[in-house]
Amino acid sequence: MAKESLGLHNLAKPRGATSTPKRKGRGQGSGLGKTAGRGQKGQRARKSGNVRPGFEGGQMPLIRRIPKRGFINPFKVEAQVVNVRDLTAVKGEEVSPASLVECGLVAHPERPVKILGTGDVAKAYVVRGCGISASARQKIEAAGGRVEG
Repeated sequence: MAKESLGLHNLAKPRGATSTPKRKGRGQGSGLGKTAGRGQKGQRARKSGNVRPGFEGGQMPLIRRIPKRGFINPFKVEAQVVNVRDLTAVKGEEVSPASLVECGLVAHPERPVKILGTGDVAKAYVVRGCGISASARQKIEAAGGRVEG
């Protein structure tokens, strides 16, 4: 008789993976009767007794005591970065956001693309519609390519 292979339908839980929940408020003999582990009186003994995270009992909270500096622009759009050494994956000579998406170097054609100068340029490329660093521009033009737009 062949042994059935292991699958999601016949997995067994390891020992100690599950435990029965504590039954609070079920009589004195249970050890968690009467006050159900909440102690006697006070804020945490009440029905809605927990305070929100960061609450310090009325003291000025830490997040409001420390100084705030700077500004975070909510509309900032991060450029997708491609190095010149990765341009070997592009089929043909034209490098544009559409061709970079097609060969899998960037994921979103509508977001800006910037070409950086890490690595060497293998052939002459024509770069259109991409931002480009000074070192990448220099390497592409030295290889006989050009940057348009």
